[in-house]
Amino acid sequence: MAAAGVTVEQLAAYVDGSQRGLPPVVGRRPPGELAERLGLARWIREGGMTPEAYAEFLATYLDEGTRFHHPGYLGHQIAAPDFPAALADFVHGAANNPMAVYEMGAAAATVEFEVLRWMLDKVGYGEAGGGVLTHGGSLANLTALLAARAAAVPDAWTDGVPGDLALLAPESAHYSLTRAAAILGLGERAVMPLDVDPLGRVDVARLPAALDRVRRAGRRPMALVAAACATATGLYDDLRGIGEFCAENGLWFHVDGAHGASALLAEEHRGLLDGVELADSLIWDAHKMLRTSSLAAAVLTRREGDLDAAFRQRASYLFYGDQGFDLIGRTVECSKAELGLKVFLNLAWRGERGLGDYVAGRYAAARRLWELAGERPGFRLPYEPESNIVCFRYGTGDQAAIRERLTEDGAFHLSSAEVGGVRHLRVSVMAPATDDKTLEALLDRICEMGGGRSGSGV
Repeated sequence: MAAAGVTVEQLAAYVDGSQRGLPPVVGRRPPGELAERLGLARWIREGGMTPEAYAEFLATYLDEGTRFHHPGYLGHQIAAPDFPAALADFVHGAANNPMAVYEMGAAAATVEFEVLRWMLDKVGYGEAGGGVLTHGGSLANLTALLAARAAAVPDAWTDGVPGDLALLAPESAHYSLTRAAAILGLGERAVMPLDVDPLGRVDVARLPAALDRVRRAGRRPMALVAAACATATGLYDDLRGIGEFCAENGLWFHVDGAHGASALLAEEHRGLLDGVELADSLIWDAHKMLRTSSLAAAVLTRREGDLDAAFRQRASYLFYGDQGFDLIGRTVECSKAELGLKVFLNLAWRGERGLGDYVAGRYAAARRLWELAGERPGFRLPYEPESNIVCFRYGTGDQAAIRERLTEDGAFHLSSAEVGGVRHLRVSVMAPATDDKTLEALLDRICEMGGGRSGSGV
Protein backbone atom coordinates (compact mmCIF):
# COMPACT_ATOMS: atom_id res chain seq x y z
CA MET A 1 0.00 0.00 0.00
CA ALA A 2 2.92 2.35 0.66
CA ALA A 3 4.13 1.92 -2.92
CA ALA A 4 0.62 2.61 -4.22
CA GLY A 5 0.52 5.83 -2.25
CA VAL A 6 3.89 6.83 -3.66
CA THR A 7 2.62 6.14 -7.16
CA VAL A 8 -0.49 8.28 -6.79
CA GLU A 9 1.43 11.13 -5.18
CA GLN A 10 4.18 11.19 -7.80
CA LEU A 11 1.80 10.84 -10.74
CA ALA A 12 -0.29 13.73 -9.47
CA ALA A 13 2.82 15.90 -9.25
CA TYR A 14 3.97 14.67 -12.66
CA VAL A 15 0.71 15.63 -14.38
CA ASP A 16 0.53 18.97 -12.57
CA GLY A 17 4.11 19.90 -13.49
CA SER A 18 3.60 18.74 -17.06
CA GLN A 19 0.43 20.78 -17.49
CA ARG A 20 2.24 23.87 -16.28
CA GLY A 21 5.06 23.26 -18.77
CA LEU A 22 7.79 23.30 -16.12
CA PRO A 23 10.10 20.43 -17.17
CA PRO A 24 11.24 19.59 -20.74
CA VAL A 25 8.48 18.00 -22.79
CA VAL A 26 10.59 15.02 -23.85
CA GLY A 27 13.61 13.10 -22.52
CA ARG A 28 16.14 11.85 -25.07
CA ARG A 29 18.93 10.29 -23.03
CA PRO A 30 20.61 7.37 -24.90
CA PRO A 31 19.28 3.92 -23.86
CA GLY A 32 22.54 2.71 -22.33
CA GLU A 33 22.93 5.81 -20.20
CA LEU A 34 19.28 5.74 -19.18
CA ALA A 35 19.43 2.07 -18.23
CA GLU A 36 22.39 2.84 -15.99
CA ARG A 37 20.63 5.79 -14.39
CA LEU A 38 17.56 3.66 -13.65
CA GLY A 39 19.70 0.81 -12.31
CA LEU A 40 17.82 -1.67 -14.49
CA ALA A 41 20.43 -4.43 -14.63
CA ARG A 42 20.95 -4.35 -10.85
CA TRP A 43 17.24 -4.46 -10.05
CA ILE A 44 16.64 -7.28 -12.52
CA ARG A 45 19.55 -9.27 -11.15
CA GLU A 46 19.15 -8.65 -7.42
CA GLY A 47 15.56 -7.58 -6.78
CA GLY A 48 14.80 -6.27 -3.31
CA MET A 49 13.17 -2.97 -4.25
CA THR A 50 11.59 -1.20 -1.27
CA PRO A 51 8.93 1.52 -1.29
CA GLU A 52 11.68 4.08 -0.69
CA ALA A 53 13.81 2.78 -3.56
CA TYR A 54 10.73 2.55 -5.73
CA ALA A 55 10.00 6.24 -5.07
CA GLU A 56 13.45 7.17 -6.36
CA PHE A 57 13.12 4.86 -9.37
CA LEU A 58 9.66 6.21 -10.30
CA ALA A 59 10.79 9.83 -10.06
CA THR A 60 13.64 9.15 -12.48
CA TYR A 61 11.45 7.04 -14.75
CA LEU A 62 8.82 9.77 -15.08
CA ASP A 63 11.44 12.48 -15.53
CA GLU A 64 12.99 10.66 -18.50
CA GLY A 65 9.79 10.06 -20.49
CA THR A 66 7.61 12.14 -22.79
CA ARG A 67 5.07 14.42 -21.13
CA PHE A 68 1.84 14.24 -23.12
CA HIS A 69 0.10 16.67 -20.73
CA HIS A 70 2.74 19.34 -21.47
CA PRO A 71 1.44 22.38 -23.42
CA GLY A 72 4.43 22.05 -25.75
CA TYR A 73 3.61 18.47 -26.65
CA LEU A 74 2.43 18.87 -30.24
CA GLY A 75 3.82 15.69 -31.72
CA HIS A 76 1.96 12.47 -32.32
CA GLN A 77 -1.71 11.54 -32.01
CA ILE A 78 -1.51 10.13 -28.51
CA ALA A 79 -3.83 11.38 -25.79
CA ALA A 80 -2.98 13.32 -22.70
CA PRO A 81 -4.96 10.76 -20.66
CA ASP A 82 -7.70 12.00 -18.41
CA PHE A 83 -7.56 10.74 -14.83
CA PRO A 84 -10.66 8.48 -15.02
CA ALA A 85 -8.96 6.38 -17.70
CA ALA A 86 -5.91 6.12 -15.45
CA LEU A 87 -8.16 4.80 -12.68
CA ALA A 88 -9.38 2.13 -15.09
CA ASP A 89 -5.78 1.07 -15.73
CA PHE A 90 -5.22 0.88 -11.97
CA VAL A 91 -8.30 -1.32 -11.56
CA HIS A 92 -7.33 -3.60 -14.41
CA GLY A 93 -3.78 -3.90 -13.10
CA ALA A 94 -5.10 -5.32 -9.86
CA ALA A 95 -8.26 -7.20 -10.93
CA ASN A 96 -6.88 -8.49 -14.27
CA ASN A 97 -10.17 -9.68 -15.77
CA PRO A 98 -9.41 -10.60 -19.42
CA MET A 99 -12.96 -10.40 -20.69
CA ALA A 100 -13.10 -11.70 -24.25
CA VAL A 101 -14.68 -14.73 -22.55
CA TYR A 102 -17.60 -13.45 -20.48
CA GLU A 103 -17.13 -15.72 -17.48
CA MET A 104 -13.58 -14.33 -17.02
CA GLY A 105 -14.80 -10.76 -16.56
CA ALA A 106 -18.56 -10.29 -16.59
CA ALA A 107 -18.55 -6.69 -15.33
CA ALA A 108 -15.80 -5.66 -17.75
CA ALA A 109 -17.58 -7.31 -20.67
CA THR A 110 -20.89 -5.69 -19.78
CA VAL A 111 -19.26 -2.26 -19.60
CA GLU A 112 -17.73 -2.84 -23.04
CA PHE A 113 -21.12 -3.88 -24.46
CA GLU A 114 -22.67 -0.60 -23.34
CA VAL A 115 -19.74 1.52 -24.54
CA LEU A 116 -20.03 -0.17 -27.94
CA ARG A 117 -23.80 0.46 -28.03
CA TRP A 118 -23.07 4.13 -27.44
CA MET A 119 -20.47 4.24 -30.22
CA LEU A 120 -22.72 2.39 -32.67
CA ASP A 121 -25.46 4.90 -31.97
CA LYS A 122 -23.11 7.86 -32.52
CA VAL A 123 -22.02 6.46 -35.90
CA GLY A 124 -25.60 5.77 -36.97
CA TYR A 125 -25.46 1.97 -37.06
CA GLY A 126 -27.92 1.52 -34.21
CA GLU A 127 -29.16 -1.88 -33.07
CA ALA A 128 -28.20 -3.62 -36.33
CA GLY A 129 -24.49 -2.92 -35.88
CA GLY A 130 -21.78 -4.84 -34.09
CA GLY A 131 -18.55 -3.95 -32.40
CA VAL A 132 -15.55 -4.89 -30.30
CA LEU A 133 -12.71 -3.01 -28.63
CA THR A 134 -9.14 -3.95 -29.52
CA HIS A 135 -5.65 -3.01 -28.42
CA GLY A 136 -5.04 -0.26 -30.96
CA GLY A 137 -6.03 1.04 -34.37
CA SER A 138 -3.67 -1.20 -36.31
CA LEU A 139 -5.34 -4.29 -34.87
CA ALA A 140 -8.73 -2.66 -35.41
CA ASN A 141 -8.00 -2.09 -39.11
CA LEU A 142 -6.85 -5.69 -39.43
CA THR A 143 -10.04 -6.94 -37.78
CA ALA A 144 -12.27 -4.80 -40.01
CA LEU A 145 -10.51 -6.06 -43.13
CA LEU A 146 -10.90 -9.63 -41.89
CA ALA A 147 -14.64 -8.97 -41.88
CA ALA A 148 -14.39 -7.53 -45.39
CA ARG A 149 -12.45 -10.59 -46.55
CA ALA A 150 -15.06 -12.90 -45.05
CA ALA A 151 -17.78 -11.04 -46.96
CA ALA A 152 -15.86 -11.25 -50.24
CA VAL A 153 -14.48 -14.79 -49.85
CA PRO A 154 -16.37 -16.72 -47.12
CA ASP A 155 -14.13 -19.78 -47.46
CA ALA A 156 -10.83 -17.88 -47.15
CA TRP A 157 -10.45 -18.84 -43.48
CA THR A 158 -10.36 -22.55 -44.32
CA ASP A 159 -9.25 -22.65 -47.95
CA GLY A 160 -6.81 -19.74 -48.10
CA VAL A 161 -6.86 -16.43 -49.91
CA PRO A 162 -7.34 -16.32 -53.69
CA GLY A 163 -4.71 -14.35 -55.55
CA ASP A 164 -7.02 -11.88 -57.26
CA LEU A 165 -8.27 -9.79 -54.32
CA ALA A 166 -7.49 -6.09 -54.14
CA LEU A 167 -7.67 -3.37 -51.48
CA LEU A 168 -8.36 0.13 -52.82
CA ALA A 169 -6.85 2.90 -50.72
CA PRO A 170 -5.23 6.33 -51.15
CA GLU A 171 -1.46 6.48 -50.76
CA SER A 172 -2.05 8.70 -47.72
CA ALA A 173 -3.76 5.80 -45.88
CA HIS A 174 -2.27 4.72 -42.56
CA TYR A 175 0.57 2.21 -42.90
CA SER A 176 -1.42 -0.35 -40.89
CA LEU A 177 -3.73 -0.92 -43.85
CA THR A 178 -0.90 -2.07 -46.11
CA ARG A 179 0.44 -4.14 -43.23
CA ALA A 180 -3.01 -5.69 -42.76
CA ALA A 181 -3.17 -6.60 -46.45
CA ALA A 182 0.12 -8.45 -46.11
CA ILE A 183 -0.96 -10.21 -42.90
CA LEU A 184 -4.26 -11.22 -44.51
CA GLY A 185 -2.40 -12.95 -47.34
CA LEU A 186 -3.28 -10.44 -50.05
CA GLY A 187 0.25 -9.07 -50.26
CA GLU A 188 1.32 -5.44 -50.55
CA ARG A 189 0.89 -5.47 -54.33
CA ALA A 190 -2.83 -6.04 -53.81
CA VAL A 191 -3.14 -2.53 -52.35
CA MET A 192 -4.11 -0.47 -55.39
CA PRO A 193 -3.99 3.34 -55.13
CA LEU A 194 -6.99 5.60 -55.49
CA ASP A 195 -6.71 8.91 -57.31
CA VAL A 196 -6.38 11.83 -54.91
CA ASP A 197 -6.31 15.62 -54.95
CA PRO A 198 -3.07 17.55 -54.26
CA LEU A 199 -3.67 17.22 -50.51
CA GLY A 200 -4.14 13.44 -50.58
CA ARG A 201 -7.94 13.31 -50.32
CA VAL A 202 -9.79 10.71 -52.37
CA ASP A 203 -11.07 12.18 -55.65
CA VAL A 204 -14.65 10.93 -55.81
CA ALA A 205 -15.05 11.90 -59.47
CA ARG A 206 -12.20 9.59 -60.43
CA LEU A 207 -13.39 6.55 -58.47
CA PRO A 208 -15.00 4.93 -61.56
CA ALA A 209 -11.66 5.06 -63.38
CA ALA A 210 -9.88 3.57 -60.37
CA LEU A 211 -12.36 0.72 -60.14
CA ASP A 212 -12.02 0.09 -63.86
CA ARG A 213 -8.21 -0.12 -63.51
CA VAL A 214 -8.56 -2.69 -60.75
CA ARG A 215 -10.92 -4.87 -62.74
CA ARG A 216 -8.86 -4.60 -65.94
CA ALA A 217 -5.89 -5.81 -63.90
CA GLY A 218 -7.88 -8.98 -63.16
CA ARG A 219 -8.48 -8.10 -59.53
CA ARG A 220 -11.60 -8.35 -57.36
CA PRO A 221 -12.04 -5.39 -54.99
CA MET A 222 -12.27 -6.65 -51.40
CA ALA A 223 -12.70 -3.22 -49.82
CA LEU A 224 -12.27 0.50 -50.43
CA VAL A 225 -10.74 2.64 -47.68
CA ALA A 226 -11.34 6.30 -46.83
CA ALA A 227 -9.88 8.47 -44.07
CA ALA A 228 -11.65 10.38 -41.32
CA CYS A 229 -9.20 11.95 -40.93
CA ALA A 230 -5.85 11.41 -42.69
CA THR A 231 -2.97 10.81 -40.29
CA ALA A 232 -0.54 13.25 -41.92
CA THR A 233 -2.82 16.21 -42.67
CA GLY A 234 -5.91 15.75 -40.49
CA LEU A 235 -8.13 16.22 -43.57
CA TYR A 236 -11.35 14.25 -44.05
CA ASP A 237 -12.38 12.38 -47.18
CA ASP A 238 -15.84 12.91 -48.69
CA LEU A 239 -17.48 9.98 -46.90
CA ARG A 240 -20.91 10.46 -48.41
CA GLY A 241 -19.65 10.64 -51.97
CA ILE A 242 -17.40 7.61 -51.49
CA GLY A 243 -20.09 5.68 -49.61
CA GLU A 244 -22.67 6.23 -52.33
CA PHE A 245 -20.18 5.08 -54.98
CA CYS A 246 -19.40 1.92 -52.98
CA ALA A 247 -23.10 1.16 -52.50
CA GLU A 248 -23.77 1.55 -56.22
CA ASN A 249 -20.90 -0.77 -57.11
CA GLY A 250 -21.23 -3.40 -54.40
CA LEU A 251 -17.94 -2.49 -52.68
CA TRP A 252 -17.18 -2.93 -48.99
CA PHE A 253 -16.62 0.60 -47.64
CA HIS A 254 -14.16 0.89 -44.74
CA VAL A 255 -13.51 4.15 -42.91
CA ASP A 256 -10.33 4.63 -40.91
CA GLY A 257 -11.73 7.01 -38.30
CA ALA A 258 -9.06 6.21 -35.73
CA HIS A 259 -8.33 9.86 -35.05
CA GLY A 260 -11.21 11.86 -36.46
CA ALA A 261 -14.33 9.86 -35.58
CA SER A 262 -14.45 11.65 -32.22
CA ALA A 263 -15.65 14.75 -34.10
CA LEU A 264 -19.06 13.04 -33.96
CA LEU A 265 -19.27 14.33 -30.37
CA ALA A 266 -18.74 18.00 -31.31
CA GLU A 267 -21.83 19.53 -32.87
CA GLU A 268 -19.88 22.09 -34.90
CA HIS A 269 -17.65 19.38 -36.43
CA ARG A 270 -20.07 16.46 -36.80
CA GLY A 271 -20.63 17.33 -40.47
CA LEU A 272 -17.07 16.28 -41.28
CA LEU A 273 -18.31 12.70 -40.93
CA ASP A 274 -21.43 13.13 -43.05
CA GLY A 275 -22.06 9.78 -44.71
CA VAL A 276 -20.15 7.66 -42.18
CA GLU A 277 -23.31 5.62 -41.60
CA LEU A 278 -22.89 4.28 -45.16
CA ALA A 279 -19.62 2.56 -44.22
CA ASP A 280 -19.64 -1.21 -43.81
CA SER A 281 -16.93 -0.88 -41.17
CA LEU A 282 -15.28 1.86 -39.15
CA ILE A 283 -12.49 2.04 -36.61
CA TRP A 284 -12.43 4.65 -33.84
CA ASP A 285 -9.53 5.07 -31.39
CA ALA A 286 -10.41 6.11 -27.86
CA HIS A 287 -6.74 6.62 -26.97
CA LYS A 288 -6.61 9.63 -29.24
CA MET A 289 -9.42 12.18 -28.96
CA LEU A 290 -11.45 10.41 -26.25
CA ARG A 291 -8.48 10.83 -23.89
CA THR A 292 -8.03 7.26 -22.72
CA SER A 293 -4.60 5.82 -22.09
CA SER A 294 -3.17 3.52 -24.74
CA LEU A 295 -4.62 1.35 -26.11
CA ALA A 296 -8.36 1.22 -26.80
CA ALA A 297 -9.78 1.15 -30.31
CA ALA A 298 -13.24 0.19 -31.56
CA VAL A 299 -14.06 -1.92 -34.60
CA LEU A 300 -17.65 -1.17 -35.65
CA THR A 301 -19.64 -2.80 -38.45
CA ARG A 302 -22.96 -1.72 -39.91
CA ARG A 303 -24.22 -5.33 -39.79
CA GLU A 304 -23.39 -7.29 -36.66
CA GLY A 305 -23.11 -10.59 -38.53
CA ASP A 306 -20.26 -9.25 -40.66
CA LEU A 307 -18.05 -8.87 -37.60
CA ASP A 308 -19.00 -12.31 -36.31
CA ALA A 309 -17.90 -13.77 -39.67
CA ALA A 310 -14.38 -12.34 -39.41
CA PHE A 311 -13.03 -15.29 -37.40
CA ARG A 312 -13.76 -18.99 -37.82
CA GLN A 313 -12.15 -20.93 -35.01
CA ARG A 314 -12.56 -23.98 -32.83
CA ALA A 315 -11.00 -24.50 -29.38
CA SER A 316 -12.78 -26.88 -27.03
CA TYR A 317 -11.33 -25.22 -23.92
CA LEU A 318 -12.83 -21.81 -24.86
CA PHE A 319 -15.54 -22.16 -27.49
CA TYR A 320 -18.34 -24.06 -25.78
CA GLY A 321 -21.78 -23.58 -24.33
CA ASP A 322 -23.66 -20.33 -24.84
CA GLN A 323 -21.37 -17.94 -26.67
CA GLY A 324 -23.90 -15.11 -26.75
CA PHE A 325 -21.93 -12.88 -24.39
CA ASP A 326 -18.39 -13.79 -25.46
CA LEU A 327 -16.36 -11.39 -27.59
CA ILE A 328 -13.57 -13.83 -28.41
CA GLY A 329 -15.20 -14.64 -31.75
CA ARG A 330 -14.70 -11.02 -32.84
CA THR A 331 -11.12 -10.36 -31.88
CA VAL A 332 -7.56 -11.63 -32.22
CA GLU A 333 -7.02 -11.31 -28.47
CA CYS A 334 -8.17 -13.86 -25.94
CA SER A 335 -6.70 -12.20 -22.84
CA LYS A 336 -8.21 -8.86 -23.77
CA ALA A 337 -7.87 -6.09 -21.19
CA GLU A 338 -10.79 -4.22 -19.63
CA LEU A 339 -10.67 -1.60 -22.38
CA GLY A 340 -14.28 -0.48 -22.12
CA LEU A 341 -13.74 0.66 -18.55
CA LYS A 342 -11.35 3.41 -19.74
CA VAL A 343 -13.92 4.86 -22.12
CA PHE A 344 -16.78 4.42 -19.66
CA LEU A 345 -15.07 6.20 -16.78
CA ASN A 346 -14.09 9.14 -18.99
CA LEU A 347 -17.72 9.37 -20.09
CA ALA A 348 -18.98 8.90 -16.53
CA TRP A 349 -16.85 11.80 -15.27
CA ARG A 350 -16.92 14.19 -18.24
CA GLY A 351 -20.08 13.19 -20.04
CA GLU A 352 -20.56 13.05 -23.77
CA ARG A 353 -20.77 16.85 -23.81
CA GLY A 354 -17.48 17.20 -21.97
CA LEU A 355 -15.62 14.96 -24.39
CA GLY A 356 -17.19 16.82 -27.30
CA ASP A 357 -16.06 20.14 -25.83
CA TYR A 358 -12.51 18.78 -25.59
CA VAL A 359 -12.54 17.78 -29.28
CA ALA A 360 -13.93 21.16 -30.33
CA GLY A 361 -11.37 22.94 -28.19
CA ARG A 362 -8.41 21.14 -29.73
CA TYR A 363 -9.76 21.67 -33.24
CA ALA A 364 -10.15 25.36 -32.43
CA ALA A 365 -6.58 25.58 -31.11
CA ALA A 366 -5.24 24.08 -34.34
CA ARG A 367 -7.19 26.60 -36.36
CA ARG A 368 -5.81 29.35 -34.15
CA LEU A 369 -2.26 28.20 -34.92
CA TRP A 370 -3.11 28.28 -38.63
CA GLU A 371 -4.39 31.84 -38.27
CA LEU A 372 -1.40 33.03 -36.23
CA ALA A 373 1.14 31.48 -38.59
CA GLY A 374 -0.68 32.91 -41.59
CA GLU A 375 -0.21 36.41 -40.18
CA ARG A 376 3.57 36.04 -40.05
CA PRO A 377 6.00 36.29 -42.97
CA GLY A 378 7.91 33.17 -43.93
CA PHE A 379 5.23 30.63 -43.01
CA ARG A 380 3.56 28.61 -45.77
CA LEU A 381 0.40 26.67 -44.95
CA PRO A 382 -0.85 24.32 -47.69
CA TYR A 383 -4.43 23.96 -46.42
CA GLU A 384 -7.01 25.15 -43.93
CA PRO A 385 -7.13 22.65 -41.04
CA GLU A 386 -10.24 20.52 -40.50
CA SER A 387 -9.11 18.86 -37.28
CA ASN A 388 -6.45 19.39 -34.62
CA ILE A 389 -3.60 18.73 -37.09
CA VAL A 390 -1.76 21.51 -38.92
CA CYS A 391 1.08 21.21 -41.43
CA PHE A 392 3.28 24.16 -42.38
CA ARG A 393 6.72 25.18 -43.59
CA TYR A 394 8.92 28.02 -42.43
CA GLY A 395 11.55 29.45 -44.73
CA THR A 396 13.26 27.38 -47.40
CA GLY A 397 15.60 25.31 -45.24
CA ASP A 398 15.45 21.80 -43.92
CA GLN A 399 12.22 21.49 -41.91
CA ALA A 400 13.49 18.33 -40.22
CA ALA A 401 16.38 20.39 -38.83
CA ILE A 402 13.91 22.86 -37.32
CA ARG A 403 12.06 20.01 -35.68
CA GLU A 404 15.28 18.54 -34.30
CA ARG A 405 16.38 21.84 -32.78
CA LEU A 406 12.96 22.39 -31.21
CA THR A 407 13.12 18.95 -29.63
CA GLU A 408 16.65 19.54 -28.36
CA ASP A 409 15.48 22.74 -26.65
CA GLY A 410 12.92 20.69 -24.72
CA ALA A 411 10.09 23.21 -24.82
CA PHE A 412 8.27 21.77 -27.84
CA HIS A 413 7.81 18.39 -29.46
CA LEU A 414 6.60 18.41 -33.07
CA SER A 415 6.45 15.78 -35.78
CA SER A 416 6.78 16.19 -39.55
CA ALA A 417 5.05 14.85 -42.63
CA GLU A 418 5.12 15.11 -46.40
CA VAL A 419 2.35 17.07 -48.11
CA GLY A 420 2.44 16.91 -51.89
CA GLY A 421 5.84 15.21 -51.69
CA VAL A 422 7.38 18.06 -49.68
CA ARG A 423 8.45 17.82 -46.02
CA HIS A 424 6.44 20.00 -43.64
CA LEU A 425 6.43 20.57 -39.91
CA ARG A 426 3.36 18.97 -38.37
CA VAL A 427 1.53 19.96 -35.19
CA SER A 428 -1.09 17.77 -33.52
CA VAL A 429 -2.77 19.74 -30.73
CA MET A 430 -3.64 17.12 -28.11
CA ALA A 431 -2.93 18.52 -24.63
CA PRO A 432 -5.69 20.55 -22.95
CA ALA A 433 -2.96 22.85 -21.58
CA THR A 434 -1.92 24.06 -25.06
CA ASP A 435 -3.20 27.63 -25.48
CA ASP A 436 -2.55 30.78 -27.53
CA LYS A 437 0.49 31.59 -25.40
CA THR A 438 2.00 28.20 -26.27
CA LEU A 439 1.29 28.63 -29.97
CA GLU A 440 2.74 32.15 -30.09
CA ALA A 441 5.86 30.93 -28.26
CA LEU A 442 6.25 28.08 -30.77
CA LEU A 443 6.07 30.45 -33.73
CA ASP A 444 8.46 32.90 -32.04
CA ARG A 445 11.01 30.13 -31.48
CA ILE A 446 10.76 28.92 -35.08
CA CYS A 447 11.30 32.49 -36.34
CA GLU A 448 14.34 32.84 -34.08
CA MET A 449 15.84 29.76 -35.72
CA GLY A 450 15.76 31.48 -39.08
CA GLY A 451 14.29 28.69 -41.18
CA GLY A 452 16.61 25.83 -40.36
CA ARG A 453 19.80 24.74 -42.06
CA SER A 454 20.05 24.61 -45.82
CA GLY A 455 18.68 21.65 -47.71
CA SER A 456 15.83 20.58 -49.92
CA GLY A 457 13.50 19.80 -47.02
CA VAL A 458 11.97 16.97 -49.07
